[in-house]
Amino acid sequence: MSGTHRRIPLVGVAALLVTAPLVAGAGTASAATSGFVPSVFVQTNSGDGNSVRAFARAEDGSLTSEGTFATGGLGSATLNNPTDPLASQGSLVADRAHGELLALNAGSDTLTRFSVHGTSLQREPIISTGGQFPVSVTVSGQNVYVLNAGGDGSVSAFRRTGSGLHAIPGSVRPLGLGGSTPPDFLASPAQIGTTPDGDRLVVSTKTHGTVDVFAIAANGKPSAAPRVTTTGPVPFPFVFDPAGRIVLGDASGVLSTWAFAEDGSLVPVAHAPSNGQVALCWLAEVGGHLYTTNTGSGTVTGYEEAADGTLTLLDADGVTATTDAGPIDLAGTVDGRFLYELNGKAGTAGIYTVAPTGGLTRTATVTGLPVNTAGAPGMQGIVVT
Repeated sequence: MSGTHRRIPLVGVAALLVTAPLVAGAGTASAATSGFVPSVFVQTNSGDGNSVRAFARAEDGSLTSEGTFATGGLGSATLNNPTDPLASQGSLVADRAHGELLALNAGSDTLTRFSVHGTSLQREPIISTGGQFPVSVTVSGQNVYVLNAGGDGSVSAFRRTGSGLHAIPGSVRPLGLGGSTPPDFLASPAQIGTTPDGDRLVVSTKTHGTVDVFAIAANGKPSAAPRVTTTGPVPFPFVFDPAGRIVLGDASGVLSTWAFAEDGSLVPVAHAPSNGQVALCWLAEVGGHLYTTNTGSGTVTGYEEAADGTLTLLDADGVTATTDAGPIDLAGTVDGRFLYELNGKAGTAGIYTVAPTGGLTRTATVTGLPVNTAGAPGMQGIVVT
């Protein structure tokens, strides 16, 4: 690697997943102390009843099944999806400050809150998301924001109070995407996230080719209309770097860095060379490096970001690791030791050790996860704690 490229930690918008070899366990969850312990949560997104599977995570990354917890809502699928039913990043996230897990029910237009007690989940009151087909959620302090992908698309805002999570009156903001319900998997918006300072709300729109940025008022409401920036053919996943810039993945195979202008529009900083892979759709930071899954190619691409936002491929051919069929969500451990990716078509998860230079070595494969069928509901949404 060039000496001018310094590894710097990034802040992920989406929840992080850690999975490893599953060990059969009891069907009910074990009691645990209140709050998060090393665990993994995977959302089934089943059309006949959404649920979250919980696993205890050992020091060596292995997992023990601790139970399955019904969300009380329904999963669903976008139209024409090949393997990723929600076609989004961030459908299941952790609110670590409040000890909760937030799960979206795309088939019933609701948000489920679970209080977390180790690997045991206690379901809290379910609330409407204020729109159709919710696919991505983000947390910023006392505020929670949901991206509804159905129809025209919309953003909904919620505020946490002593009595729970409540919709902020007058906070629903339409996106004007002119879609359907369920939406087409390429035409539906992909992700929602809040900037690290909590001042802006960001939405990527896939084939609409834009990233929408709303200002957030002191009362938590998004601005009446977003500042819209055209960024590329199919902007999909993003994270924020320590400088507050967006690192954005485009399904065309390009990763790029963007800075915020004062008015909320995005200014290009750097573009990595195309990774030469098909369908870059998920993005995670692990150990100071960035990794994307490429669903159409069955590969993982690694990148390094310099302090000035410049992005370089870890491997010239764009292949840092190969996966099983249909890789979708991926994430890594906070300590940067392991990277995990879900394979929708295979019903597996690949486990990789992460070298200090960013190289990946596959160490194990998890089997027995739900197999996603094209056009149907299936697993999507992952969290590591």
